[in-house]
Amino acid sequence: MVYSIRFSEDEQETIEQYALLHAMKISEVIRKATMEMIEDEMDVRAFKEAKERFEKNPVIYSHEDVGKELGFL
Repeated sequence: MVYSIRFSEDEQETIEQYALLHAMKISEVIRKATMEMIEDEMDVRAFKEAKERFEKNPVIYSHEDVGKELGFL
């Protein structure tokens, strides 16, 4: 799919310089930045949900307990 994005001259220059510095195409820079932003937000959401679950049931397992549970020990 193709999208059209408008950037200011300063933004365009920054993106072009970044792409040049990292030997990437501009489309790669934009795709990578977009996906990283989405993944970061998903990570924050997952952390908040895990933290909320832990606060409701604060059970902690040792490395040994986990190893035994998974059959490694």
